[in-house]
Amino acid sequence: MLKNYLLVAFRNLAKSKAFSFINIVGLAIGMAACLLILQYVSFELSFDNFHAKKDRIYRINQDRYNKGKLSTQWAGGAFAPGSAFKAVLPDIEDFVKIVNAGQALATYKDQKIVIKDDYYASSSFFNIFSFPLISGDPKTALKEPNTAVISEQVAQTLFHNINPVGQTLYINTDKPLKITGVMKNIPGNTHFKFDFLQSYSTLLKENPPNKDYNLDNAWLSDGCTTYLLLKPGVDPKVLEAKFVPIVKKVYDAYKDAGEGGVYTLQPVQSIHLYSNRMLEFQPNGDGKSVYLLLGIAIFVIIIAWINYINLATARGIGRAKEVGVRKTLGSAKAQLVTQFMLEAMLLNALAILVAVLLIVICIPVFASISGLQMGFSLFAKPAFWIAVLGIFLLGSFFSGFYPAIVLSAFRPVEVMKGKILASPRGVILRKGMVVFQFAASIFLLIGSLTVFRQLQYMQNQKLGIKIDQTLVIKAPLVKVDSFYRSMSTFKQECLTQPSVKSVTVSTNIPGEPVFWNAGGIKLTSADQSQGKQYRIIGTDYDYLTAYDMKLVAGRKFSKDFGDEPHSVVFNRKAVEQIGFNKPEEALGKRIDFWGQVYTIVGVVDNFHQQSLRDSYDALIFRCIPDVRGPVSIKISSANITQTIAGLKKTWAAFFPGDQFDYFFLDQHFNEQYKADQHFGQVFGVFTGIAIFVACLGLFGLVSYTIVQRNKEIGIRKVLGATVNSILGLLYKDFAVLVLVSFIVSAPLAWYAINKWLQTYAFRIDISLLLFIVPFFIVMVIAFATVSFLSVKAALTNPVKSLKTE
Repeated sequence: MLKNYLLVAFRNLAKSKAFSFINIVGLAIGMAACLLILQYVSFELSFDNFHAKKDRIYRINQDRYNKGKLSTQWAGGAFAPGSAFKAVLPDIEDFVKIVNAGQALATYKDQKIVIKDDYYASSSFFNIFSFPLISGDPKTALKEPNTAVISEQVAQTLFHNINPVGQTLYINTDKPLKITGVMKNIPGNTHFKFDFLQSYSTLLKENPPNKDYNLDNAWLSDGCTTYLLLKPGVDPKVLEAKFVPIVKKVYDAYKDAGEGGVYTLQPVQSIHLYSNRMLEFQPNGDGKSVYLLLGIAIFVIIIAWINYINLATARGIGRAKEVGVRKTLGSAKAQLVTQFMLEAMLLNALAILVAVLLIVICIPVFASISGLQMGFSLFAKPAFWIAVLGIFLLGSFFSGFYPAIVLSAFRPVEVMKGKILASPRGVILRKGMVVFQFAASIFLLIGSLTVFRQLQYMQNQKLGIKIDQTLVIKAPLVKVDSFYRSMSTFKQECLTQPSVKSVTVSTNIPGEPVFWNAGGIKLTSADQSQGKQYRIIGTDYDYLTAYDMKLVAGRKFSKDFGDEPHSVVFNRKAVEQIGFNKPEEALGKRIDFWGQVYTIVGVVDNFHQQSLRDSYDALIFRCIPDVRGPVSIKISSANITQTIAGLKKTWAAFFPGDQFDYFFLDQHFNEQYKADQHFGQVFGVFTGIAIFVACLGLFGLVSYTIVQRNKEIGIRKVLGATVNSILGLLYKDFAVLVLVSFIVSAPLAWYAINKWLQTYAFRIDISLLLFIVPFFIVMVIAFATVSFLSVKAALTNPVKSLKTE
């Protein structure tokens, strides 16, 4: 019996080549798209799942308040909480402190490497996190001062085949570190990527305590990221409540300054998708976007299954006599259901094979548009094949069950007489499925257009500063006898090149967060309670001019004025925050900056220091003639290669042994939008796939409708109906379906895009065009699909349509 079923199934596939091809292609595309998106979503959801104690690891987040108003949300906040909480709260098993050490130049004999991800970490690091060591003792590797643990990659680059453990390398040529461990390269699915860990005790040795200040116990010095390992069974919310009296006691000492803080716990597994705070180790993902893509995957596969259902039932009319004969010869309904379900399984199996082939072909393209490092190792993962099996089984059942029930329900007597009538419930169900398909397509198109418009808006919006043709050299790492003299002479030498327009040094460049955060700044005439927090950018004399910042009051820094290191320039937001309605009112006013007095000499307009996802910061610019940081060089667009070669030669002369590591600022600034761009590309591509697959479903419904109304069309033509009137009749039905789809999807799309846009401080307005354009696109595509079959039916000779009556 099974052999007979399979033989009939293959014959039917071969007999109806067009329907079989459309079914297999539609299912395969839907399956491939779903599987690819599932891999992306799976990767995003897997961050930090590999830690053995992941369920007990929590990061301490710090919300800093000023006069009761939230001023800063820190991922890397105060240094004190970890040890302070552990000392009095038995619910905490262990804690680790991690501090970003910045970029470093590591040297071993004649080998050098720039360490981009260098951190200090306390000795309990490997007890809490599951970053396995290849060599070294995880319990003691980060215990002693001037010790470090390096990754396999760094070990191979610096030491080649020598065992690094016990060897000494130098950081920035003058700081010796003994290697105490080598760890496996960090996996891609962690929010904390690093290649180099110095012991935290090294940092404390470099910053010894005095009678007034102890870094390790500081509550107002930010920059330390702290993780807690809770004891089994501890409720993090209950533990958070225990922080409150400890923190209140600390901040009561600073209440005159209006300082306050709230400390909360965040599970390590949620950081990647649900955290965007100051001092994150790296830009994180977006949980809403990931789940939106998961929704697309579900939409696409459901649309593909609906296609099969519509095409199978449309094609079933042609198989009505087969069913009638089988029933007349004694076949039970269960046998017929089994036969049709078997055919669905066969077709889904063929579709899965094609889908896997499509994935093999599309992996490089998908990796490019998604930014996901996905190679052919994907096929070695059991999870991938579990997903394949799951989609096959679900697809076989859902796409095969309804057609099997419908086709097996034909009555032999009516079939033999040619009286096959579609039930009203069946017609409504099929039209409902098409409405779902196009509602999903319109929803996705509205979302895709919104993402595209928002990205376009952010990239084309004026920043308020000029960053084009700006080459940035990363800050020199190797120490020189006189940094100020070397940098000053370097700048003068660079300016002798005709293609160099300006050279400036600063603590920060546009496109990066300003990590210098200072609280308690106030006018000297105000009391301590008026102090507020500001972001500080240290600059030389030329920074404001080099970036063409718009001056709205006063002046910029200049060597023509004697005491510039005691002068500051505010941006407009900082002026408003300190209490002035007009920029001019701030000029000449003196501020108290941590016990030092500075004079406001100028006000510049607000500008976008970071992406348009962030609102304007209250910024204060301080003139620091010997400031250390990245070097921004404005160059002309002609002879760029020659200009870079000249700059490299000059750099080597004044900073020997340092790497000439540079980038162009406009590209660097746009890196902030890379995650959004990848999301937009993935969204757009799979929206297109969803629409294409939906059109195949519409093709099925049109086929079904024309088969049902074939004789009606013939009679109308005999009675004088024109081709246009018949086409209008068919178009009207499907136009109603698309309109209903729009009515269903538009409110849902408005809610979704409004929620998504709320994550951007600067965003587009939700206009009618975002809805009208997708509606007309889907309407045109639907009409084109309907026309493909309708024109052929309308032009068919009515004699051919009616000859079987």
